[in-house]
Amino acid sequence: MRLIASGEVRLAVYEQGDPASPTIVLLHGYPDDHRVWDQVAALLQERFHVVRYDVRGAGGSSAPRAVGDYRLDRLAADMDAVLDAVGKSKVHLAAHDWGSIQGWYFAGRSDRLASFTSLGGPGLDQAAAFLRQAGPLRAAGQLLRSWYIAAFQLPVLPELVMAPLARALGATAADARNGLKLYRANMAGKLRRPGDPHVNVPVQLIESTRDHYVSPWLLASLGQWAPKFRHRRIVADHWAQRSRPETVAALIAEFAEWTTGG
Repeated sequence: MRLIASGEVRLAVYEQGDPASPTIVLLHGYPDDHRVWDQVAALLQERFHVVRYDVRGAGGSSAPRAVGDYRLDRLAADMDAVLDAVGKSKVHLAAHDWGSIQGWYFAGRSDRLASFTSLGGPGLDQAAAFLRQAGPLRAAGQLLRSWYIAAFQLPVLPELVMAPLARALGATAADARNGLKLYRANMAGKLRRPGDPHVNVPVQLIESTRDHYVSPWLLASLGQWAPKFRHRRIVADHWAQRSRPETVAALIAEFAEWTTGG
């Protein structure tokens, strides 16, 4: 592990494999840290240079106190800082949950991704487009699945609830508290004033059929926003990289090699 600077934040970065190989960045969600990708990283390191980092507020990275410091533009700047630190102008990205939200945002605004594999979440611009396009029943179905997003805007109570839940998931209470700022800094404003949902990179969506947080209708709508799009379905829960690591690693590697002609 080494610490790299992104403005005033210090990010904990972890590397495996040969740095001369193509690089895959594995980005975690909430309330996880880089360890959620341990099994997948171990499976990829023989063929790829694997980079993981703890997002701001999680794991070994520093935690800004202001909610505004968790905006998506700050998270995108962190990604750029990590890529600069590992000396790669272009990488493959695989991201889960809140990492996937960051990935969609980054994919629409950067030329540094060769491919993007998304697990467990659309971007906020894409979700907002779906809610505008979908009929009332499908929109309501997704909103019911996303009830916790509104709950996370409340003061104090989410911190009390998420601390013991995070510990049960292997995270820390501090990470759970810090990560709530991701929701408070981005959700309401982005969904009211979304940006362009189109992205500039081939996208692979891995849909976990037992994931209760994202509706299949929302996931099915995502292909219209990417120049090349693959939709894979696997029988898994929300944390597919832990319950099905071999399958997830194989799909990430296959897509990375396909997009680069390997």
